[in-house]
Amino acid sequence: MSQARGRYDFCIGLVLAMSSSIFIGGSFILKKKGLLRLARKGSMRAGQGGHAYLKEWLWWAGLLSMGAGEVANFAAYAFAPATLVTPLGALSVLVSAILSSFFLNEKLNLHGKIGCLLSILGSTVMVIHAPQEEEVETLDEMSNKLRDPGFVVFATLVVIVSLILIVVVGPRHGQTNILVYITICSVIGALSVSCVKGLGIAIKELFAGKPVLKRPLSWILLLSLIVCVSTQINYLNRALDIFNTSIVTPIYYVIFTTSVLTCSAILFKEWQHMAADDIIGTFSGFLTIIVGIFLLHAFKDVNFTLANLPVSLRKDDRAANGSLLSTYDCFNHDEENSTCVSEIQSTESLSARRNGSLSAF
Repeated sequence: MSQARGRYDFCIGLVLAMSSSIFIGGSFILKKKGLLRLARKGSMRAGQGGHAYLKEWLWWAGLLSMGAGEVANFAAYAFAPATLVTPLGALSVLVSAILSSFFLNEKLNLHGKIGCLLSILGSTVMVIHAPQEEEVETLDEMSNKLRDPGFVVFATLVVIVSLILIVVVGPRHGQTNILVYITICSVIGALSVSCVKGLGIAIKELFAGKPVLKRPLSWILLLSLIVCVSTQINYLNRALDIFNTSIVTPIYYVIFTTSVLTCSAILFKEWQHMAADDIIGTFSGFLTIIVGIFLLHAFKDVNFTLANLPVSLRKDDRAANGSLLSTYDCFNHDEENSTCVSEIQSTESLSARRNGSLSAF
């Protein structure tokens, strides 16, 4: 009965996590569509300090969609392991990329399509091999977990490292080193996920009629969550304001998810009950998602599709065979003679430079 109940909760958490990604990914599209409609009407844009978007129903639909996604994500932590819920958050990036290609005419290049496919495959592998954490159904059990020496040491180290980065390293290197602000919001994010997990259990007990509001732990978790989330938002916005979004997003995802996996393993000891193949499968799925997110973001401005592939292959083949073959091809195609001559000259110039010949200059 207990095993069946655990499987039922796992499925609920999985559905909630995937629903959260769909809602959050779709919210970006709805907000963007609303802002584009305002721009076509000639209203002052949000980036210029305008607030006309408050009268646009599409923008409000996007805001409600994001709210629904965050609620679903919050609830997912109460039913499924954080090791499963957190990595699946990457699907919101995938959903946003796919929907933008349909509704915003932001076409996905070949790297983006491969990245989406890898993210789906990695998520599937993680779902199959996701750990079944120890049963934590009450606040008393959660309280015992939080008092565990291993977690106390981990939380203390997180707080110390965060304070050093905020007080000492941030003012000196935060404007030039992308890892400073991202590391702050990522490691603190591990604690915020633990707070969300505890509050989810508290809400389940509240609906069951237990006097949760009289427990000091409930208010401690709530206060800690507010502090952690506020710090995360502050430093993530700083990182996004200074550095390129396409670089910040994948780095933040990797460090944040790694921190959450580490914290979850220490707090719930879920890895102790996993077989070796499940551990390898979980890490493999996580690394596959990382590669997919990297391809999706890092090369999104590169205009490369399947239609360009044959041209690239022909260029590589021509370069491999040398300029003599290129010359032969040129004199057998008179209509392309002028283009080929210029290619021969550029190839010879490149070859001369590689050989150190001054005649190339």
